[in-house]
Parts: sequence; C-alpha cells; structure tokens
Amino acid sequence: MIVVKVKIREIFILLILSGLLDQVDLQTTQNINVLYINEVGNDIAAKAVDVAVNYVKKNPNLGLSVEVMAVEGNRSDSKGLLESLCSMYSRALVMNQPPHVILDTTITGIASETVKSVSSALGIPTVSGSFGQEGDLRQWRDINDKKKAYLLQVMPPADLIPEVIRGIIINQNITSAAILYDTYFVMDHKYKALLQNIPTRHVITAINVEQRAEQIEKLRNLDINNFFVLGTLSSIKSVLESAKKEYFERNFAWHAITQQRGDLTANLDNATVMYMRPVPDSKAKDRLGVMKTTYNLKQEPEITSAYYFDLALRTFLAVREMLQVGAWPMDIKYLNCDNYDGTNTPDHTIDLKSYFIGVSEPTTYGTFEFASRPGVPFNGYSYMKFDMDINAVSIRGGASVNTKNMGYWTAGLDATISIKNQEDMRNLTADVIYRIYTVVQPPFIIRDKESPKGYKGYCIDLIDEIANIVKFDYVIQEVEDGKFGNMDEKGEWNGIVRKLIDKQADIGLGSMSVMAERETVIDFTVPYYDLVGITIMMQLPSTPSSLFKFLTVLETNVWLCILAAYFFTSFLMWVFDRWSPYSYQNNREKYKDDDEKREFNIKECLWFCMTSLTPQGGGEAPKNLSGRLVAATWWLFGFIIIASYTANLAAFLTVSRLDTPVESLDDLAKQYKILYAPLNGSSAMTYFQRMADIEGKFYEIWKDMSLNDSLTPVERSKLAVWDYPVSDKYTKMWQAMQEAGLPNSLEEAVGRVRNSTTATGFAFLGDATDIRYLVLTNCDLQIVGEEFSRKPYAIAVQQGSPLKDQFNNAILMLLNKRQLEKLKEKWWKNDDVQSTCEKPEDQSDGISIQNIGGVFIVIFVGIGMACVTLIFEYWWYKYRKNPKIIDVSEAPMTQVTGLKHHDNMAGGKFGDMGGLIKFDGKGTTNNTNLRTRNQQFAGSTFKARF
Repeated sequence: MIVVKVKIREIFILLILSGLLDQVDLQTTQNINVLYINEVGNDIAAKAVDVAVNYVKKNPNLGLSVEVMAVEGNRSDSKGLLESLCSMYSRALVMNQPPHVILDTTITGIASETVKSVSSALGIPTVSGSFGQEGDLRQWRDINDKKKAYLLQVMPPADLIPEVIRGIIINQNITSAAILYDTYFVMDHKYKALLQNIPTRHVITAINVEQRAEQIEKLRNLDINNFFVLGTLSSIKSVLESAKKEYFERNFAWHAITQQRGDLTANLDNATVMYMRPVPDSKAKDRLGVMKTTYNLKQEPEITSAYYFDLALRTFLAVREMLQVGAWPMDIKYLNCDNYDGTNTPDHTIDLKSYFIGVSEPTTYGTFEFASRPGVPFNGYSYMKFDMDINAVSIRGGASVNTKNMGYWTAGLDATISIKNQEDMRNLTADVIYRIYTVVQPPFIIRDKESPKGYKGYCIDLIDEIANIVKFDYVIQEVEDGKFGNMDEKGEWNGIVRKLIDKQADIGLGSMSVMAERETVIDFTVPYYDLVGITIMMQLPSTPSSLFKFLTVLETNVWLCILAAYFFTSFLMWVFDRWSPYSYQNNREKYKDDDEKREFNIKECLWFCMTSLTPQGGGEAPKNLSGRLVAATWWLFGFIIIASYTANLAAFLTVSRLDTPVESLDDLAKQYKILYAPLNGSSAMTYFQRMADIEGKFYEIWKDMSLNDSLTPVERSKLAVWDYPVSDKYTKMWQAMQEAGLPNSLEEAVGRVRNSTTATGFAFLGDATDIRYLVLTNCDLQIVGEEFSRKPYAIAVQQGSPLKDQFNNAILMLLNKRQLEKLKEKWWKNDDVQSTCEKPEDQSDGISIQNIGGVFIVIFVGIGMACVTLIFEYWWYKYRKNPKIIDVSEAPMTQVTGLKHHDNMAGGKFGDMGGLIKFDGKGTTNNTNLRTRNQQFAGSTFKARF
C-alpha cells in the first residue's frame, strides 16, 4: 500500500524558503483515497500510477493529496483477487478511510471481470483501463443510468492499435489475412469484431515462440498471403526472420505494427515491410519530455505508459473537482463484501463521468476522445486519440536501407487511413495471385505461346473478365495427369480435384462438369456454360470420287454384254442386208427415186447401231423388213439400257452420300462392327461406368427377389422371373468400351476416329462442346445423334473458399451484360480455324466434277481419235491410193460429154477429177490422144485437191 500525504503547512514552509510564496494560489487540499487494482505482469501500469502520484506530490498547486491502496491479482485467479480486494476494502472501511474511487488497470479476463463485478455490486465509483468494447464488458453490460455515471472505462492504446488493420484491409481490398500478436496485445475479444462485415478470410492467432516457421507455413497452406504482426520490435524481428525467402515476393505482403518507437530491423536479404508505429501529439511532446526526464516516466512502450499516467491523473483530478464543488455526496453509503446479498446494492448518484470528461489538465501523449454522441455509450467508445505513421521500410542485407513515409492513421473505431500516394500503397500490398490448374481442351483452353499466360480460349477470356471484376492475377498450369478429377475405388481423387483438395490449386478451370461426388470435396461456382451432354463423333462418310464413276453404275460383265450385243447386232444387220432381195444393195433400181439411199455394209451397220443409242438417232433404216426388225429390236434394247443407266446413275450417286451406319446411341449399342469409347477419366466415362453399375445392382436386387423362397407363387409370378424387366444396354456398352480400349487423350481419340472406316471403325463419345468444336475445325468428322446426360460447366474452387461467392457475383454480372454470349460467338462461330473447312451444309446436292469428269475425258479422247483418223486418211489417200492425173484437153468433146450416167457409175465417179478423165464403158481409160497432165503442164502451179 502506497500512502501519500501532502500537508498544506509543509507546502507553505517549502514555498517560503524557496521565495515562491507570492506565486502560490492558496487553496484547500483535497484528500483522496484510491483503491488501485492491477494484475500481475502489468508493471508498466503500476509504474505509471506511481509517477502520477509523485506528480501530484510535486505539484502542490493541484491542491490534491492522494492515498493509494494497491491490490494485485492474477488474471486467471478470480478467487484470490476477490479475497484480496474485499480484504483491502473492508480494512479501509474499518479505518474510516473508504475509497472514493477504484482505479482499475487490469487488462482482460477473469481479473478484469472480478473488479467490474465487485464495483457494480457494491456501488463503488470506478475508472477502468481494461480492454474491450461495450459488448466485451460483460459485468457492466446491463447497468442502469446511475451506474453508467460512475462506472467508467477508457480503452488503452494497445486495444485500439489493432483497428489499423481494418483500415488497411478496407483501403487495399485485401481478401485474406493472418494476424499474429504477442503478449503486449490482447486479441481474444477481437476475433469477431475486428473484421466484422468485411469479406476477408482471416486468422487471428498468438505468435508461437517455439514454432514460428511451422506456424507461418500452416498459415500459407491456408492460402493466406497478407501477414500482420503486432508486438514488440523483437517479436516482429523474430517472425520476419522465421519466414521463408519466397514469402517476401510480390504475391506476399508483411505489415509490422508496434507500440514502440524504435526502427525496424531484421536479418533479411531483400524485403519491403509496411511498418506502423504511434507518434505523440505535437502539442504534447514537450510535456512528454518533462515527464520522462523529471518524473522518470520511462517505461516502454511510452504510449502505454503515458496513457496510464494520464488516466490516473485525470481520475484524481475529477474526484478532487467533485469534492471541491460539493458534487460528491456527503452521506454516501458503503457496503462491504460480506454484507452484500445480491439485492442490496447502494443507490448512489455520483456524476463522475461529467467531471472526468471536464478535466482540463494537458495530456502527456494524446488527447482523450470521449463518446458524446447521442445513443453512443461512454464505455467501449472512449479512448486516447493518437496518430500512427505508416512507413515502407526496405531491408537489404539485414539493414534498413530506405524508409519512405506513406501516410498516417488517426486512432479510432472504424477510422480510415490517410495515404499520400495510393499507387505506392498498392505496391506494398500483396498481389492477389491465384494458382489455376487446367486441362487443355479446345476451344476452352488452347496452348498459345504468344498469349500473356501461354494459353488462350473461352475459359481464358472468362477468367480475365472475372479478374477485372474481382481484382486478382493468376498463374496457370496444366495438371500432370490431364484429368479433371475422378474418384477411384479407395475414395482417392486425381486430376484438378486432387489439386484443390491438397490446397495446391486455388481454381480449377476448363470444361469441368458439375457432378454430385465432386461437390462433396470441392465447391463449384454458378454455371458459366449451359447444360452440355455427351454425344458421338465419327468419321464423316466420304463419297468415293472417280472421273469414270459413270462407268461403275453397271458391272463390267454388263458392259461386256452390251458391247457384244452391239457387234452381234451390227453384224446381223449387215448379213440381212447382204442376202435380202429387198435390200438396197440388191434392188437398186427399185429405190433409185428415193431421197435416201443407204447401203448397209459393215461400216454403216456399226455406225447405225452406235448412233441409235443417242438422241440424234441412227438415220435411214434398212429397206428390207428383216433388217428393220433387227433395227427395231436394237432400238428397244437401247431404250431400256439408256433408261436403266440414267435412273441408276442418279440413285447411285445419291445413296453413296447418305450412307451412315450409326445415327444414335441405340444404333451404336446394337452393332458390333464399330468400336466406341469415351476419354479415359472423363465425365463421359464416369457416366457409362455408373450406369453399368446401376444396371448390375438392379439385376442383383431383382435376382435376390426372384430367388426368395419365402415368396408365394403369385408373388413370384409378379416378378417376371423368366423375363428380366430392366435393359442391360449400358452394361454391354461399358464392356464393349473396355474391350475397345479407352483413349487417354483427345488427340488419341481423334486419331482413332480418323483411322477408321465407315463400316468398321471407331466412334468417340465425349462432351458435346468439344466434339462440336472438332467438327467445326475438321472436315472429316461429324456429330452423330442427340446429346444425353447433360450437365453444366462451372469453375471449381477449394471447399469453403471465399472465391465461390466472389466468382458467383462476377459470373452473374457477365451474364447480365451478355458477355458470355459474346464469348460463345467468338470461339464457336467466329473462330478463324473453322474458316478453312467446308461446312457440310454448304455442299451441293448435284453431281460433282470428280464423279462426272470422265465424260469430258471421253469427248477429248474422241476428238483426239478423230484427229488421228483424219491424219491417217490424208496419208492413205495421198500416198497409197492416189491415181495418175492425165490431161484430156486434146480428146474429142463428144467422147467426154457423150458419157452416159451408168458408165460413170460403173467405171467410177466422173466428177472426181473435174471431168478431165474419160472412162469407157468397161471401166478402162481410153489412152488415145491422151497424155499425162504432168507432162502437159510441167512446171505449172496447179496442184491436186488432196
């Protein structure tokens, strides 16, 4: 117990001896009894109260005499503290020195609650410096208005400094934070209130002195990259040095917050730390210096020491003022602990709060801020106001090489920080970089070395749009096994799901289907893509093209038969014309007046039969009836052949284009020639495997029911024992898939499809979006059948991750803006890759040049043959059968003009030589008076026509 008695008579003597009597304003000295309660370990508060008492003693002008009765208790020993408190209080009452006020510097916990409980129950005016806001002061939570006037609490600086974290997080929009503190800060009551109503995932924990490195590693595994360290400079130094070197890269941020006034140091190679420390009010610096030098107020941290000093001094002065003006009740009733029964609390009217607020004594560090707004309680909202500097400290090689002031923070509840340069402040905050794992699957994810992240596609554009809204950066890499994630028989996951479970990935991106079993271990956002089903991809049936495809309409033996009929009919027509007495060549006189005279020799018969097969017709028919019957038969044969050929050519070309062996999943299941399988580890594989398992379970259930001996014959008949009612389609299909072998990659699946044929080959079952894109960008592939087992696509995140809600909001915003529709247009309709591929719907239904081009070749071949024949005819006529030309100019004209018509016909055509040669009736030339033209016109320019 500390007893201080300042007597007015002794003051007068001292002042007279010092020659200062004339400067003293004589006033009455007020004796104050103070019951001071502190907790073990809070030495800085005890020292500050001693300094305050000493200050009162050395400043007689205050008119104050303070007698302090001290009690110290353990924070966790409520019973011991209560006994000491009640014992001291009872002793004071027995000595007729009841305490005017209780000065409580207990920090928190049971000790603080014990003091508040006793003071409220016994009605003792109390000024408390304990931690906590209104809701944390449980023993004073429901006190009446009279008690609110004399039960006062003012928050200490250490309880207010953590509020700067709230200001930084709001200013920098930080989404994850780890808050570590030492014994100089009490954060038990801050777990819920500090970051309340802020969408920041955070952990508040005490510094583990023995396992700091492991503690930081565990926090990092929780995907936290913003660290706040509250404590002494030595505690902060130890934590920084315990962190790995890579934890000081740009995707991490460190914030050091202390009550001390020294510089930050740490043995780090290259780090930049945001350093915050309090600074005294400019008006209080001189007074603080006097207190430290004259009154020995040197306990650290100085802000806490100054707070307890000002709190104690203000309490003393408030009671003194009340005693001087008569505001303190004279007939106050005191009740000791033993007489309290829970209902007999003294009813005091003591307005300590008003006089406490009205103290005009200057403060030593910062001014007191008391709650004065209507509806705002005094307790939990009153504190010492001060500023904290915000600095960026660069540490290189274990020394601070640069300190830059970024701004300041004025202490207060929900106070914001003031920043000089917001851009510099952003550089101190950890870049939000999420780890994305994906599976390459165009057009969702496409490798592209020229893209900023090394990838492009629908999902890359989507995540970039989300990043612009949520404000984050990301690194992306492919999952090693190339799987989205499936669970094996042991319950183990692979692929992207495994990465999310192990906290190695923050986001799973790609064409990932939402599945019930996946949602048990990870979370999905709202779907970003419509319901997508499974469909079938096969090789597009290619119509075999041939320039002579028109010849393949009829088989080779048919063509040979037609050719044989042609030659046989031609020969038969020549024979009939040769031997028939009614033919032209055997009855010329009869047909001499006809306009058309045709002798059907072998050449003419071949020509007639050939031209009869064309629309041009065969020309003049034979004169004899037998020949005409042969011609009519040939015409009928030709008509049937031409009609059949024309009809079959059109049908043949049409049917070859429509040849598709499979048109649905059922068709695929019913046949055995075409193999089929989904991608190994894909959602399509899971679907067929699960459906096969369900069919197997149904069969086992049905079998157990059918073989149940307890069933009556009627009940057994209802189970259709001999006719299993459930289809085993998927069981057979799954077995066929396993026998065919599941491809491990999309490239392998496409390769197997391309290497297949129309009749026997391979069909791939996969997501409709992937197959649709492959069909659009590859001319040799096609989609078969309708989609089935439709599921949406969504972004996967860790279970319980706050990214789920953030991404949900972003995706819904993009849906409202129709941005997702634009992305679909970009990657499925306006993609440059598909422009090089001819679409099936653009193909014409007509006969292509590849199939009918042989006809043109026939024309060119015929023309070529005609040209060769012309050359041969010219050569044959000129060099093999060219007759000698003689001059008949000296022959009598009567011999030339006297030729009869039949002489000309018998001996040859007279007009062949222009009437220059005379033939006798026997077909021999008359050489009388004739000589050769070459001799007559030797050297002339006349030439023969051929």
